[in-house]
Amino acid sequence: MYAPALPLSAIRAMKRTVVNVALAETATESPFPEVAIPAGLLEQVRAGRFEDWPADQVLSWALDTFAPRIALSASFGSVEGMVILDMMHKLRPQAARVFTLDTGRLFQETYELMDRVRARYQIEIEVYFPQPEAVEAMVRQYGLNLFYDSVALRQKCCGVRKVEPLKRAMRDLDAWIAGLRPEQSVTRRDVRKVEIDDLHGGRIKINPLVGWSKDEVWAYVNQYNVPVNALHAQGFPTVGCLPCTRAIEPGEDERAGRWWWEHVASRECGLHVEYEEQGSGI
Repeated sequence: MYAPALPLSAIRAMKRTVVNVALAETATESPFPEVAIPAGLLEQVRAGRFEDWPADQVLSWALDTFAPRIALSASFGSVEGMVILDMMHKLRPQAARVFTLDTGRLFQETYELMDRVRARYQIEIEVYFPQPEAVEAMVRQYGLNLFYDSVALRQKCCGVRKVEPLKRAMRDLDAWIAGLRPEQSVTRRDVRKVEIDDLHGGRIKINPLVGWSKDEVWAYVNQYNVPVNALHAQGFPTVGCLPCTRAIEPGEDERAGRWWWEHVASRECGLHVEYEEQGSGI
C-alpha cells in the first residue's frame, strides 16, 4: 500500500532523534575493559616502591615488566612526551611502542613532528582516529565549534575525538606511559611516577618525569637534540587541537593555553583526569 510522504517537520524530528541516539551511544559506551595485574605488583605500586627511582630506571622497569603490552601515549604537542620517547629508544628500541590520537583538528606543525620522529627513530606510530559517524552526528547537531559554547559540549567533543579512540588504543595494553608532571597544572598536582589507573580499567600508568622541572625537561631536549613541536618556540608550551590552543602569557602556567576560556579546574580532556559526563567537569 502506498504510504503518504511525511511532512518536513516530521522528517527533521526523526533526524534529530537519530542524532541524539548516536550521541547518547557515544557518551554511554562501556568503560575501559579491566586488566588483570598481579596482586603483588599492585601492592608495590600502592606502597610507593617506585617513587624514588629516577626516570630511566622507572622506564626500564616498566618496559621489562610489561612489553609488548605497554606503549607511550604521545600527543606530539608536549616536550615531555618527546623526552620519554627518546629515553625509551635508548633503553629498549624494540619495545618502544608509541600511539597517538589524531582528532582531525591538529596543527600542521604536529603532523610535521610525527614525520620527523618516524624518520629519526625508525618507529611505527600507531595512529587512532575518532569514529566518523560519531563526529558527523556531533557536528550536525552542535556545530563545528561546539566546544566554545559550554564545558559540557567541549567535553563531549573531547569524548568523541579523544576518549573513545583511546579505548581502542588500549585494547591490548596492560600499562601505558604519559608525560604528566605535577607542576603542569592544578589538575595534575597529585600525579605519581607509577599509578593504578582506575579510570582506565586498572591498568598501570607510568609517569616517569614526575619530579622533573620544566628546566630539566628542556635541558634534556637541548643536550640530546630531541625533536619537538615547532610551536613551542612560538609561545606554546603544550599543543593540542588548533581551535583549543593558544600561546600563553608570561606568568601563566604551562597549560593555560589549553581551553583558555574555561575555569582552570575543568581544563582536562578526560584522558588523564575524569570529568562528569553531564556535569561541570570541576
